[in-house]
Amino acid sequence: MGILRASSREIKHGRTAHNMSSSSLRKKSDLKLVSKVQCGLVRNVLANLQEVILGTKLSVLFPAIPLAIIAQCYGFGKPWIFALSLLGLTPLAERVSFLTEQIAYFTGPTVGGLLNATCGNATELIIAIFALCQRKIDVVKYSLLGSVLSNLLLVLGTSLLCGGIANLRSEQKYDRRQADVNSLLLLLALLCNLLPLLFKYAGASAALNADSTLYMSRASSVVMLIAYFSYLVFQLWTHRQLFEARDEDEDTNGSEEEAVIGFWSGFAWLVGMTVIIALLSEYVVGTIEEASDSWGLSVSFLSIILLPIVGNAAEHAGAIIFAFKNKLDISLGVALGSATQISMFVVPLCVVIAWIMGIGMDLNFNLLETGSLALAILVTAFTLQDGTSHYMKGLVLMLCYIVIATCFFVLRTPLNQADISNVIVKPATDAIL
Repeated sequence: MGILRASSREIKHGRTAHNMSSSSLRKKSDLKLVSKVQCGLVRNVLANLQEVILGTKLSVLFPAIPLAIIAQCYGFGKPWIFALSLLGLTPLAERVSFLTEQIAYFTGPTVGGLLNATCGNATELIIAIFALCQRKIDVVKYSLLGSVLSNLLLVLGTSLLCGGIANLRSEQKYDRRQADVNSLLLLLALLCNLLPLLFKYAGASAALNADSTLYMSRASSVVMLIAYFSYLVFQLWTHRQLFEARDEDEDTNGSEEEAVIGFWSGFAWLVGMTVIIALLSEYVVGTIEEASDSWGLSVSFLSIILLPIVGNAAEHAGAIIFAFKNKLDISLGVALGSATQISMFVVPLCVVIAWIMGIGMDLNFNLLETGSLALAILVTAFTLQDGTSHYMKGLVLMLCYIVIATCFFVLRTPLNQADISNVIVKPATDAIL
């Protein structure tokens, strides 16, 4: 069956910043050789393989996927499995964005936006679910916290720094309205994370504090999910114009994009990619402690710093590329949108899933982690308050990230023992010894 053609005129201005960012790493496929194949079925299969597998600049990382599976099957070293799985997740995250955009050509901008909102951070959500299944609640919290910190400080900071240096002679401006909405939601998420932590200092017994923290976290998670779905209505229906990612180059060229694969082909590829992401995520969760011991790095550092950087490298690189082109609205949409989705959707959803599974996961991220999150959100909100940017703002955000990364590099908190007393006392004891 031939590929159905769908015009992008009606959905081009409904593309999210996430899609626009990932598209910067795609490359146009040359189908001349494939078109010469006589058998229609074989020709369509080869065309799909070329568009999905070879249609990205990150295709060189795809061999890491079978290598990770082989390493797991033949019992290779766990650090190797961890490293290969992380590398394999990098192109998969970008391809999921590509496939959701292809499906959106046939479903329209609203359904496409909902699909992107669900799959935009699929890698983080799947890793978190597998960590929950293995009762590694600290890994869940660390990885999700790291995604928020990397988006707010590293991605946004690098984008503002590179964009400011590349456009020294022109003032960089962006729409403050989108940044304001995301900042408000991030502050709401911070409040929901802060209150369970404060229960530890409420003066009641430890058992009562634990129960109160858990009940408070579950109630807050429901509130956060309601707020996030209200945000989707705000983003996709009532105030869509605030979140539309416009690319002036496409508008001036006047060319219409078309879907390069069919709807069912895109859906099948999306399911297949999700299964592979789930497999590699299971490898990552199962080998992170061995990798920590082998490399001499704490689990908190690997989860908060390394996992988000490698797993979202494609999306991060796209945001920086658009910052170079002086298109900060897209860069901000990537960084703030992803941080908001993690904070307001993935984190509370994990609490609810853990609740269903009978696991007592709360929103208490401990003192150091919550303090880092609070400072990151506040610094970002102050940075974006005037609607203009220069390289100094990006430099400050990046330096904040380096300081936080250094903190978790030095801190050696054992897994499943990340409470306040460990954070405060253990490093001091080690220093004395």
